Amino acid sequence: MTEPSSVSPTATYRLQLQPDFPFSAAERAVPHLAALGVSHLHLSPVLEAVPGSTHGYDVVDHTEVRAELGGEPGLRALAATARAHGLGLVVDIVPNHMAVPGPVSLNTPLWEVLRDGPASRYARWFDVDWDGGHDGRLLLPVLGGRIGDEARHLRVDPEDGVLRYHDKVFPLRAGTAELPLPDLLEAQWYRLAWWRLARTELNYRRFFTISDLIGVRVEEPEVFEATHGTVLRLIREGVIDGLRVDHPDGLADPAGYLARLGEATGGRWTVVEKILTGEERLPGSWACAGTTGYDALRHIDGLFVCPQGAGRLFSHYRDFVTPLADEGGDWEETVRRAAYEVVSHDLAAEVERLVRTAARISARDPRPGDHAPWALRQALREVLVRLPVYRPYAGDASRAVQDAAMLGRAAAGARTAFRVPEEARAVDLVHDLALGLGADGDAALGGAPGPADGGDRADRLDRADFAARFAQTASALHAKSVEDTAFYRYPVLLSACEVGGDPGEPALGPEAFHAYGARIQRDWPATGTVLSTHDTKRSADVRARIAVLSECPDRWRDVLAGMGEDAVCGAGAALLPGAGPADPMVSWLAWQTAFGLGAPADGSATVGAPRGDGWGRVAPSVLKAVREAGLRTSWTEPNAEYEEAVTEFVRTGPCGPAAAPLAALAAQLAPHIRANVLGAALLHLTMPGVPDLYQGTELTYAALVDPDNRRPAAFRPELLAALDGGADAGGDGPADGGPDGGGAPLDLAGEKLRLTVAALRLRRARPEWFGAAGSYTPVYAEGPAAEHCVAFCRTGRVLTVVTRLSLRLVETGGWWDTGLRMPPGGPWRDALAGRTGRELPGGEVVGLSELLSRSPVGLFVRE
Repeated sequence: MTEPSSVSPTATYRLQLQPDFPFSAAERAVPHLAALGVSHLHLSPVLEAVPGSTHGYDVVDHTEVRAELGGEPGLRALAATARAHGLGLVVDIVPNHMAVPGPVSLNTPLWEVLRDGPASRYARWFDVDWDGGHDGRLLLPVLGGRIGDEARHLRVDPEDGVLRYHDKVFPLRAGTAELPLPDLLEAQWYRLAWWRLARTELNYRRFFTISDLIGVRVEEPEVFEATHGTVLRLIREGVIDGLRVDHPDGLADPAGYLARLGEATGGRWTVVEKILTGEERLPGSWACAGTTGYDALRHIDGLFVCPQGAGRLFSHYRDFVTPLADEGGDWEETVRRAAYEVVSHDLAAEVERLVRTAARISARDPRPGDHAPWALRQALREVLVRLPVYRPYAGDASRAVQDAAMLGRAAAGARTAFRVPEEARAVDLVHDLALGLGADGDAALGGAPGPADGGDRADRLDRADFAARFAQTASALHAKSVEDTAFYRYPVLLSACEVGGDPGEPALGPEAFHAYGARIQRDWPATGTVLSTHDTKRSADVRARIAVLSECPDRWRDVLAGMGEDAVCGAGAALLPGAGPADPMVSWLAWQTAFGLGAPADGSATVGAPRGDGWGRVAPSVLKAVREAGLRTSWTEPNAEYEEAVTEFVRTGPCGPAAAPLAALAAQLAPHIRANVLGAALLHLTMPGVPDLYQGTELTYAALVDPDNRRPAAFRPELLAALDGGADAGGDGPADGGPDGGGAPLDLAGEKLRLTVAALRLRRARPEWFGAAGSYTPVYAEGPAAEHCVAFCRTGRVLTVVTRLSLRLVETGGWWDTGLRMPPGGPWRDALAGRTGRELPGGEVVGLSELLSRSPVGLFVRE
C-alpha cells in the first residue's frame, strides 16, 4: 500500500464523457452531484481521441485535451465549477496504447514512424517487432481484401506525399512518390495488408485483439514524459486531483510505471484497473491506493447468490440447454477450450513473437538449446492456458513466491501435453523465461547491461523482452478467453458473468465478505470499490434482479417450461434454413437478459430509459453475446441468417407478448429484488474503500453491455430536491419519504436515492470514520436466521445492516427470534429515517424483525 500524498476522495462519481455529453454538460450537473454527497467527479479519458469516440480510450494526441469535449478551456471551466461546489476531479488515463485512426495523420507519432521507419524520432514509442517478418516493415492490416484485389483502390498523391485508400491516408517514404505502385508499396516502412492477416502476421503489440489500438512503450522514460506531460501539468496547476490508470496489466513493468507516475504526481490518489482473480492479491510494491474495485464487486455480488439454489439452477440449465462440457456444460472445461481457441487463433501473432524470441535465446546456449519452433509454440500455449490469473510479474519481488508457484503448476500441467518427455523440456525454457530467469537460473532482469557486454547484452535484452511480452500476452489471453468468450458460453446465472467474477462458484458467504473487508481496511483502505462501470456487462441493479433467480430456480424452470415452444429460439425455421438448429442456450441467455433489464411484455422501459426501447436494447446485447461466444456466429465470420433468427426471437419472445410470465415473476419477486438492490448499494457505500458511483446509479439503473451502458448521462435533480424537501420522490412504495421521514412513500428508485444520499453525505461529513484511520468490525446476528444478515461497524460509529437471500429467509419463516447486538455506546440513530427514526441503546440485542421492520437494510449512526 502507498499512502496518497493528497486527501483521498470520500466518494467519486463517474461521468462518461463523449461528444453528446461534453465538459459543459458535466459542468451543468455539478450542483446536483455535489448535493448527492460525493467528493470528486471521475472523468473518462479527456485527451484527444478518435473523432466521435464515445469512450475516449482511443487516444491520438497526449498533448491536447479533447476538442470535441470542449478542449482545455472546457476542462478548466468544469474544474473551477466543481471546486466552487467542493468537488475535485479524478481523470482516467490510458498509458498502454494509442489509436491507429482512420486518418493516421491524427496520430502524429505513428504517422512519422510509418513515414520514417526505425529512424523516426518516435520509433521507440511503439512496441513494434521490426524483425518480425515483412522485410523489416510494420504490418498495417487495413485492407478490405487481398492486396491484389484492393490495389485498384490505392491512389498516390505526390503533391501531399500520401497514399490514399478509400477514406484512409498513409504517409509516403521520402523519394518514393514517383515510383510505380508495386515498387512504391514495397519501398514503404509499412506493409498494407488484408485485415485478416492481423491474426497471424501482426508485428506490433495491440490492446487485446484490437488492431486499431497499438501498444505504447511507456516503460521508456522519454515516452512516459511525452505521453504524460499534459496530465502532469494539469495536476500541478490544480485542475486534476487524482488518477485512474486503465489496463496496467498491458504494461511491460506495471510496478516501475506506477513508481514513476507516483513520483511525477507527488503521490496523488491513484487507482488501477487491475482485475484480481480468486485469491490473488494486488502486488504490495505498487505505488497506488488500490484497484478500481472489481474485487469489491465480486465480494458484494456473491453475498446475494444462494449456493444451493445456484447448483439447482445449473441442473435446470443443463436440462434446458443440454450443452457439451466445453460449450457451457462445465465452467472449467468451457474456460479451457476458449483459452485454447484464443491462444492458437486470435493471439497467434503474439505467440509467434514469443516463439521467435525463445528460439534466439535457445540458439545462444547449448544447454537449453535444440528446441524446435513447434515445441516452443506448444509449450507456450500449454503454459499460457493454465494460468489462473491475468499475468505474472517477473522481477517484482512482492510477487516472486506466488508467481513461481503458479508458473510451476502451469509448467507441470503443460509437460503432460507432450508425448515425448525430452521434447517437453521446451516447457522448462518457457517457465524460466516467464519468471525472468537467466541461463544460470538467477534473475535476469536486474538492469540493462552496457554496450560492452556484446552477446550477453543481447541475451539479457531478449530475456527481459520475453518476460514482459509473455505477461502481456497472458493478460490478453485471460481477458479474451474468460471475460469475452467463456462468460458468453456459460450463461447459467448471468449476474455471475461479470468482470472479476467466477461463474463456476458464484456464491460467497458473509465470512468471505468480512475477511475481504478487514483485509482491505488493513492493506488498501483508500482502494476503489464499484458496482457498475462503463465496462460491466450488466449494471448492479440488473444483476441484483437476476441473482434472485438463484433463490427460486424451480420457479425459473417453470416459467420457461410454461412457454412451451415459445421458450426456445427456433433458429432453424424454414424461412431461414442457413440459421442452423434451434438454440436453447441463446434462449436461456435472452430470457435472463430481459428479466434482468425489467423489460415487460409491452416493451415499455425501466427506470432511466425511454418507453418502448426494451427490444432495442435487449436484441443488441444478445447479438453481442452470441458473437462473442463464437459458437454459431462471430464478429469476423458472421452468420446473417442465424443472427436474423435470434433478433426475431428476441422481438417476439423475451421482448414480446410471450414475455408476460416474466412480468408476473418479477412482480412476485419484487420485495426480494428490492432487498438485493438496496443491500448491494448500502454495502458498497459503507464498506472499506472509496466507492465510485457510475452515472445514474444513485437511482435504479438498468443497463446492459456496451454500448448500452455508455449512453449519455441523464440526471433527475428534481427527485433529490423533492427528497430533501420531504416530498414524494417516487411512486407508491413501502418506505417513508424524505431523509427526515416526511412526505409520501418512496418507490425503489426513491429508496435507493435516499440511502445513497444518506451514506454519501455521512462519508463526506465524517471521512475519518471511513478512511485509513478508521476500522472495520464484523457484527454477527444471533439466532436461527443469522446467515441472512450481514452487518459491520465502521470505527464504532456507523453500523450497516443488510438482508441477504431474503426469499429463502421468508420461505424458512422469517427472522423469528434472530437478533443483532448493537455495538457499544449509543444511542444509535436510524440514518435512513431522519428525525422520525428510532434511537437504540448500545450493547443490547435488538430483534432483526424490529430493526429491519421498514426496510431490508439499515444504517445506524452514533454521533
